[in-house]
Amino acid sequence: MELSYWELKNWFTDIDYTIVGSGIVGLHTALRLRERFPAAKILVLERGMLPQGASTKNAGFACFGSLSEILDDLKTHSEEDVAALIEKRWKGLQLLRKRLGDQAIDFKPHGGYELFLKEDELGFSECILKLPFINEILKPLFKADVFSKETDRFGFGNIQDYLIFNPFEAQIDTGNMMQELLKQAVSADILILNQQTVTSYSDAGNHVEVVLNDFSFKTNKLLFATNGFANALTNGAVKPARAQVLITEPIKNLDIKGTFHLDRGYYYFRNIGDRILLGGGRNLDFETETTTEFGQTKIVQNKLEDLLKNVILPNQDFQIAHRWSGIMGIGNSKNPVVSQLSENVFCGVRLGGMGVAIGSLVGTELADLI
Repeated sequence: MELSYWELKNWFTDIDYTIVGSGIVGLHTALRLRERFPAAKILVLERGMLPQGASTKNAGFACFGSLSEILDDLKTHSEEDVAALIEKRWKGLQLLRKRLGDQAIDFKPHGGYELFLKEDELGFSECILKLPFINEILKPLFKADVFSKETDRFGFGNIQDYLIFNPFEAQIDTGNMMQELLKQAVSADILILNQQTVTSYSDAGNHVEVVLNDFSFKTNKLLFATNGFANALTNGAVKPARAQVLITEPIKNLDIKGTFHLDRGYYYFRNIGDRILLGGGRNLDFETETTTEFGQTKIVQNKLEDLLKNVILPNQDFQIAHRWSGIMGIGNSKNPVVSQLSENVFCGVRLGGMGVAIGSLVGTELADLI
């Protein structure tokens, strides 16, 4: 890379903080560092044209976990851990709304619903049975019951008679959210360079040498906010998880409003105006979906289309307008990894598919490690 004197002087000299990843976590980290260090030189590096992982690709759910997902988490996490995690997600959502404003992110508090397939009698019964217990756990945080039983008024097909309703869930516009974050970062004199891949780095004690393909520069501190791409950084504590998503063409007289969950959070859908966005299905083939490669597979796409046809929009005509995928970061624990890797290198990763909820908090915690 041939750089001029001006490019070296303005972008790559006397850098205090370099953040890798310009998604929700990376930009919240940068903005928090700016609050703490008004005169610092802050550089954000992004390997994609836009934030590469899931920040501009997610479904726009302002949620903190469906009832069946929370019960599933209790099989591998303690009651205290699950309650603490939900509190973090809830606080993260409030932080996001406070920083960006509800209007900017098109926040719509329609509530969230969970539906259960006809054949999932066991899962449905367990959720109904344990609903009061989960409400009790969450009452100190929400000061009210979170989950309640409601009849299906949306005309879904092949499901149990009742849905589980959560009034604390909402929708946001993912594109608007990221544009507002980028706007705030630029306004705060944070430098953002896209299509820059960090190939290696070394902590020299008094600075970090950062290598971008055939070019290197020095920074005082290096912070990684690369979530699903952080496997090597964390010795396998973070695994990538691809999420496949589709969206329909506009549907006449669509009467579905809100965020909807199915099968322990493995499937999720919502309305965007008069369209349906539907994603999920990695549980059909965990091995293939543990990847940093974007793309679709037949097994997942066929299942998504089947759900649209037989469950979400029975007896309705629809056409699929577009398909895409995003890369999340997951692991054995749902708790994020916010840690110091060496004297001058830090990371905030493993958002567990809850980036919208927890990303702002993880970014703030990452910046506060400095």
